Amino acid sequence: MAEIFQKDGTWVFDGDALRLTPGRDKNVGLLRRELGELLVPLTALAGISFEQGRKSGRLRLRLRDGADPLLHATGGRLTEPHDPYQLVVESDRYGVAEYFVDEVRNALLLDQVPLGPLDAYVLPGPAVPLSVSAGDGVASFDGERVRLEWKWQAEDAKSAVGPRTLPLADILAVEWQPTVGLENGHLRFTVRGAPSKVPPKYDPNAVELWGFKKDPLMALVAAAVQARLPHPSAPAALEKAGPAGAAPAPAPAAEHDHDALLRRLRELGELHRSGVLTDEEFNLAKQAVLKRL
Repeated sequence: MAEIFQKDGTWVFDGDALRLTPGRDKNVGLLRRELGELLVPLTALAGISFEQGRKSGRLRLRLRDGADPLLHATGGRLTEPHDPYQLVVESDRYGVAEYFVDEVRNALLLDQVPLGPLDAYVLPGPAVPLSVSAGDGVASFDGERVRLEWKWQAEDAKSAVGPRTLPLADILAVEWQPTVGLENGHLRFTVRGAPSKVPPKYDPNAVELWGFKKDPLMALVAAAVQARLPHPSAPAALEKAGPAGAAPAPAPAAEHDHDALLRRLRELGELHRSGVLTDEEFNLAKQAVLKRL
């Protein structure tokens, strides 16, 4: 068990999963507070790091591609106060943060968690129903359909169309883009049979965002919808399965395990030579693999 308590939040690792709870400090982003506590299985992780600063440091989790619908829908564009996979650490807790990192890294090595992408979401996404008012509209999602309603600030092209109801079966993709500089952000749905090159300002399938406080909450709607769309890697996985979705015949268990362990030893050696693993971490992981051989 490893845990770290900070004003920014609390992270607890029990060997199988990390429990991330946002703090109540005024600097904690609105999206993190609304998202609430997250349970991140070890199998969803690609890595963890700790960066020290003069006054404070930062713990960062790196998830495997395809593990979290929130990260997929936002394209990694969540800013620092809203990113649930970062934790601000005060300088007097640097030792605790380093111990926390060591515990998670050792678990990743011992459990031989692969670093490659996933073909199914490991995290469930935000709970539904939910409704967010920001920018020029209100976006609601009940798990089966998205409803878009327009505020008085919306362009005539949207107001004339009126409220929109988008069945989940008609939605091909969803994207959340934050406001950057003078360029407004948006929450956009790619809908079957509808043009996709209309600017968000005039697109009846998009909410335009202007950089105000509640804009990041639209990312929750994007993530909730994304979690219920087909996983982007699922078609590739089906193609690999062969005709009629049949899975390839598995290799004998003993042979498969032996080959996998040998590959793991080679991976550990490469990580050690490149400086990612210390001598102590490398020896610990190597001994664990050799025992299985």
